[in-house]
Amino acid sequence: MDESDALLAALHRTAEPEAARAVERLLRHGSDADLARINAVHLAAQAGLDEEPVIAALLHGARLGLLELSWNVLCPSCGGVIEAPASLRGVRSSGYHCAFCALDSEPVLDDTVEVTFTVSPRVRRIAAHDPDGLGLWDYQRQVFFGSGVAFPEPETFATLAQRAIVDSVELKAGERMILGLQLGPEPLIVLDPVTHAAHSLMVEGESTSERQDLALVFDTARASAGRGTFRPGPLRLSLDNRSTRRVLPTIFRVGPDIEALLGGRRPFLTAKRLLSNQTFRDLYRTDTLDIDQRLKILSLTFLFTDLKGSTALYARVGDLVAYDLVRAHFQILHEIVAAEGGAVVKTIGDAVMATFIGPHRAVAAALRMRAAMQDLNRERGADDLVLKIGLHEGPCLAVSLNDRQDYFGQTVNVAARVQQLAASGGIFATDTVLRHPQAARHLAETRVSARAELRRLRGIGEPVAVHELI
Repeated sequence: MDESDALLAALHRTAEPEAARAVERLLRHGSDADLARINAVHLAAQAGLDEEPVIAALLHGARLGLLELSWNVLCPSCGGVIEAPASLRGVRSSGYHCAFCALDSEPVLDDTVEVTFTVSPRVRRIAAHDPDGLGLWDYQRQVFFGSGVAFPEPETFATLAQRAIVDSVELKAGERMILGLQLGPEPLIVLDPVTHAAHSLMVEGESTSERQDLALVFDTARASAGRGTFRPGPLRLSLDNRSTRRVLPTIFRVGPDIEALLGGRRPFLTAKRLLSNQTFRDLYRTDTLDIDQRLKILSLTFLFTDLKGSTALYARVGDLVAYDLVRAHFQILHEIVAAEGGAVVKTIGDAVMATFIGPHRAVAAALRMRAAMQDLNRERGADDLVLKIGLHEGPCLAVSLNDRQDYFGQTVNVAARVQQLAASGGIFATDTVLRHPQAARHLAETRVSARAELRRLRGIGEPVAVHELI
């Protein structure tokens, strides 16, 4: 048995069987392009499997060394990968610039930081492990653009690419080239996907027969941008590669063809989703954020629980029995959170703080938790395991606290205060949770009603509209 077989055998011992088989099929039989940036959501759809076990299998594969994990900072406009650090610690909280789109943006874990997986070279070498050997479009597909860009089918792609590209060249380190172009009325852009440098050529005014000149230098500067205005007519374009690696300057016509070529999108695994994944938190407990890192999340749903009367429970049944009951309660909550695609951030005494990427998953988890505690009490012939649950959704910051990935902000504070409103067995949720269409649909399907109240929360200035689920 070689190393790959041993690692795949270990994967089958740790991951869900069907998901492990899907990952093994991809690693053994997928094309080089398929293995360059694996989109977990797309892989699950292709295999006809639920997304969560596939994500978990890929995470186990990365931990075992079958795969390498990347956190790709994306341009929100073109979907290009501006930077691709191997760890979330490599994602800067400051702004990024996409020269191709002439756009500044800050990383948002909801949709502009994706997580992809690449086969490890110790398992199988692919062309993307040596990107300087890739041709133009293989480089664009496998390196420059993220896994959320859906390119057209091959025949359509070839037609659009032919219409969108004026010319493209490959320059090794130190090489120069001069191209002669005839400018028409449409604007052009010169893009090098290796250095991410881009230069826009605006075309205005009357046609001219006089030669115009433009010199572009590619060096160690990343994402350098330029802009110039020219008249329709001849242009001598000088390209000078002063970097230490080859470059691939490509001249695109700006218009509907390039938009059709690069405008398709498909779902991908976001950093926000991965941070709220229980398998990720279990496997990468301390390998997330640096102590001074602050990364923005626009929308995350928080669930807080507390076990009512746990102190009295210890006094009534004794420490040993009470400890076993509390531990059983934690195990049930962890299983429900993971089953609903969430993650337990931490436990505080007898309380749990969990996160979900959508309010509907948090609502489903809360209802399942309440039912599970009722079932456990019936089995015991007692009613002393009673949960209080609070839900709230909103923006927050992903931070590192006490050597652990955590969250900070008013949304977290409100969620904790909402939980404190709940009486025995109660579930309280804010307006932002219940306004979510899928959350409202889940309540309707489960025939759970919501009673609205306007309540004051400790430490929160204005009264907050909350709903008790009954």
